[in-house]
Amino acid sequence: MSIGCNEGDHDSVVITIAEEVRDTYKIGLYAKAMDVRIRHDYDYTYAIDGLRRRLQLNKDDLKNHPVVRAFRDFYWRLGIDPTKVRPSSEALARRFLAGSIPRINNVVDAGNIASIETLVPIGIYDLAAVRGALILRRAMNGEEFVDITGRVSMLKGNELVLADGIGVVHLFPHRDALRTSVKDNTSKVLIVGCYIMESISESLARDAVDRTIELIKMSLR
Repeated sequence: MSIGCNEGDHDSVVITIAEEVRDTYKIGLYAKAMDVRIRHDYDYTYAIDGLRRRLQLNKDDLKNHPVVRAFRDFYWRLGIDPTKVRPSSEALARRFLAGSIPRINNVVDAGNIASIETLVPIGIYDLAAVRGALILRRAMNGEEFVDITGRVSMLKGNELVLADGIGVVHLFPHRDALRTSVKDNTSKVLIVGCYIMESISESLARDAVDRTIELIKMSLR
C-alpha cells in the first residue's frame, strides 16, 4: 500500500506501507509536504488559549478517550507498554493538562498543538534529509537507530520503523531520528499523521495534518 502527498510546489512524496505491517496492525498514514521557514519569534498563545477552552479533560478522562484508547491498544499490539512509553499525542496532552507545553520552533510546535487538539500523533521530517523512497516496515535485526538526542541503539527486528533509502527516520510511532529532525535551516517538511483503520478514521489524521499546516502558515505571516 502506498500513499502520495503534495502541497504547494513540491513533487509528490510517496510512503509505502509494507503489506505485512498493514495487514497485521491495520495502520494507515496521511501525509502532506510543504515549504516552511523556521522561526523562533512567533506567538501561538491564541491557539493554546483555544486548547484550554476546548480540551475539557482531566488525566483520567484522557486515558479513556476513544482515540487515546485506540493508540494504546495499538501500542500493546506492537509489544510496547503504553503506560511506560505513552503515545506521543497522549504524552503531549498530559503535559498540557499539567500546565506546560514544549516550545521548540514554529513548525514543531504547530505539530504538537495539532496533536493535542486531535490526539493524533504527528511526525514532521526534514525532506531535504530524506534519501529515496519512504517505507513503513519492520526493522532489521541489528539495524542502527540514532534518535533525536543523538543516542545510538541497535534494533532487534520486531520494531516498526519509517525508513528511507539509507536508514531509519522514525522509530514508529514515538521516536524521531536525528538525521531527519526539523532544524533551523529546514526549508521543506513532510507532515505525517497516523490512524488505525479499525478505530480511527483517516479523516481525523487528515484534520491533524491540515491543522498543523494551518498553524505553520499563520506563524509565517
